[in-house]
Amino acid sequence: MIRAAVIPRPGAPVELRELPRPVLEPGAALLRTLYSEVCGTDVHLQQGKLSGVPYPLIPGHVSIGHLEEIRGVVTDIEGEPFKEGDLVTFLDVHETCGRCYECLVTKQTTRCPKRKVYGITYGMNDGPLGGWATHIWMKPGVKMLRIPQGVDPATFIAGGCGLVTSVHAVERGQVALGNSVAVLGAGPVGQAAIALSRLSGAYPVIAIGAPASRLEFATQMGATHTLSLDVPEADRAAQVRAWTGGRGVDVVIEAAGDPRAVSQALDLVRDGGRVVIAGQYTNAGDVTINPHLAINRKHVDIRGCWGCDYSHVHRALQVLAHQGQSLPWANSITARFGLDQANEALAAVANRDVVKALIVP
Repeated sequence: MIRAAVIPRPGAPVELRELPRPVLEPGAALLRTLYSEVCGTDVHLQQGKLSGVPYPLIPGHVSIGHLEEIRGVVTDIEGEPFKEGDLVTFLDVHETCGRCYECLVTKQTTRCPKRKVYGITYGMNDGPLGGWATHIWMKPGVKMLRIPQGVDPATFIAGGCGLVTSVHAVERGQVALGNSVAVLGAGPVGQAAIALSRLSGAYPVIAIGAPASRLEFATQMGATHTLSLDVPEADRAAQVRAWTGGRGVDVVIEAAGDPRAVSQALDLVRDGGRVVIAGQYTNAGDVTINPHLAINRKHVDIRGCWGCDYSHVHRALQVLAHQGQSLPWANSITARFGLDQANEALAAVANRDVVKALIVP
């Protein structure tokens, strides 16, 4: 049997349950979970803030582990077969159809209407398809990736979904050498966006968020300047303009999740700059924006950022292997929880008591 932590319904505490091991068809595998992350999405799932979730649910959409069993031949993108014992992660998005308008014309598979996501849109009744479990079923066609040699598994999971989301956000923002960047939010997505912006050659890289412990860690991840949310919003904007010759930053990456951060982002960006909205994964409400003053007159580009695709996971691993080894990714892991402590893990993330929390089945 497979032991899993399960959200039975919105608003209910996590329960421990047992599931039968799946019967593996050709092309499938069983992953023995080493780590699975706890992120803000998991908090929102427990609170019932995402629509269409098939409760009861095994959370955990970004995980890492060893392949325990493989049925048939399963290969990576180079055609190299995976072997039992390999340390791997996988793209949590599965079943994009490859036939629809979004897949074939707009080429944005994150908007494919057929896509399913491990730990989010697969329910417990579909099988062990979430990371908060001793094992995860790798269905045929799931895109697995080996962890590169020299990358510690804790380093990868410390980046987790925040890292792969930020690869997409930095790409959407076209962050380049010499750009000035402000990142709103100092959680896992914000920390990764700070690191990737700095690795891309941006300066200054300004972190805006709370609490103080997260801002301190942001400086270790590459932030050159920090601003606390205790500073009034108008004063924060004035300080950002002072650091950028009175203009504002070239790129703002919103990773806060609070709708008010979107209006602040439009205030911080320079005329003709770019704003990437990456933190509004759930519906947290409306915000008032003056479109003339904040967008039209400023000639601003606003770009949404929804999820990730295989390329973002692949590049995230390459960053960890070759560019980000000097950064203290794993130090963001401030708490580890067993399956029977999943409720404590969710509370710690919801209360921002931690930068990163892991489930260790």
